[in-house]
Amino acid sequence: MALSLPAAGLRLTRWQTALLRRPSLLAAATVLLVCVPTGEKDVAAAVHVTAADLASLALVGVLALDLLRGRRPAVGRTAALLLGAVTVAAAAATVTSIDPSTSQTGFVRLVQIFVLVPVAVVAALRDRTDLRLVLGAFVLAALIEGAVGADQYLTGTGASYTGEPIRAVGTFGALDVMAMSGVVSFGLLAALALGLAERPGSWARRGLLAAAAFLAFPLAVSFSRGSWIATAVGVTALLVKADLRLALRWAGLGAAAAVVAIGGLGLGGGGVTERLDSIGSVSGGNEDHSVSDRYDLWTTARAIWADHPVTGAGPKSFQQLRDSHAPLRLSSGSDAADSTIGFTREPLLSPHNMYFLVLSEQGLVGAVAYLGFFLALLIGAARRPGSAGPAALGLLCWVLVDFLYADIGGTTTVLTSVILGVATWWALPAGEAP
Repeated sequence: MALSLPAAGLRLTRWQTALLRRPSLLAAATVLLVCVPTGEKDVAAAVHVTAADLASLALVGVLALDLLRGRRPAVGRTAALLLGAVTVAAAAATVTSIDPSTSQTGFVRLVQIFVLVPVAVVAALRDRTDLRLVLGAFVLAALIEGAVGADQYLTGTGASYTGEPIRAVGTFGALDVMAMSGVVSFGLLAALALGLAERPGSWARRGLLAAAAFLAFPLAVSFSRGSWIATAVGVTALLVKADLRLALRWAGLGAAAAVVAIGGLGLGGGGVTERLDSIGSVSGGNEDHSVSDRYDLWTTARAIWADHPVTGAGPKSFQQLRDSHAPLRLSSGSDAADSTIGFTREPLLSPHNMYFLVLSEQGLVGAVAYLGFFLALLIGAARRPGSAGPAALGLLCWVLVDFLYADIGGTTTVLTSVILGVATWWALPAGEAP
């Protein structure tokens, strides 16, 4: 039964009425606002609130207002059960945490990222126009960040990489070197999906595919190995979902273009090749400490889980237990440098793997809840036919693969929420999408 609100409470401004009719505008704003520079941050601080976070909370507020007006979000029973399991797992880990007071902020963040914002995005996606607005925002944000990143590489004004200021980081700075590559990857996938949905030969299709091709360059000079791998998987899944024959044809074209761009034209070639070679370099004279540190962090997470197997040590507990469980060779931090901050050491406060983070901080209960949710989204997005499928599947695959090398944290974390919302809307619908 709908709630009856006082007449005064129903007086809405023109903007409020527009947002209630098209709340996907707030979802699009959430995506675009990640480009707003936040200045240099204390990475050890418990909470970072960005403009994008505020927009996502406004989106959740619109969902709450809809509920008060008697409109329920179109969340299917399966999605509700899976999201409820994620919430219960986070709550159980918080209650049994080694430090419940510290874990409370982690619980709020987990519920925001994996439950509230995705549900709000599901509620905001009421038709295909809404989906295009959100995907278009991903493309625009990527073009902004990609243009800044490309300029940083070409002019030598980026973050330090092998002693040279050539690493493209966009507006995010050297303390958040993974952010730009994520935004550019999302935009590349969104542009590709939108372009393939347009009529062959149309200017819209050509423009979107050209945007995707341009974004490959700033992605390359971000020197982010995890983003390269995740994008390759995401593009493959997207193309196979859209058209298997097209995927096979584009695979050959893409390989040829990469050889020409990197080998023939030298666009970031030496650095890109060295970065690819470093993925497996964990011993010997060519050892890459960033890779070995990551493997050591995974070992640390497994050791923490062994001590807290059922519900984990609690959200945000990894950084408290790291030193007592880490191998002796683990570095104290990773190097970061640019013209703004100079040289600094960034502490390693997480395992840089979402699955190990969940296992160590939320135990088997959390691992089952999250893996169940992710697997249901993956199967649903892969099996369900429809024009929105390639975008939902490609973006979801990127997130799930990137979680092998990274976890939540940083300015762009809220974009993960938006993607999970898009994937939930498509893969686990309450009814047939319009």
